[in-house]
Amino acid sequence: MSAVGAKKGVLEVFKFGCYISIPILMMSAFAYDPQNLERIIRNRSYVVYPPEGPRPPTGEEMREMMKKNKQ
Repeated sequence: MSAVGAKKGVLEVFKFGCYISIPILMMSAFAYDPQNLERIIRNRSYVVYPPEGPRPPTGEEMREMMKKNKQ
């Protein structure tokens, strides 16, 4: 095996180690202290709803409006 091949192998092992260890470390950080997860969720606003607008007219109000428009 050439020197370039050995270096590439070490890099691949390092990348695989990161790929495996980072999710495990993050999971353990949240599993052992759920307040961390709660803090992150409250810090981020994932869904922001617009303010509520005026209500549409009811069926009875629509009938009255139609009667007024016919006259």
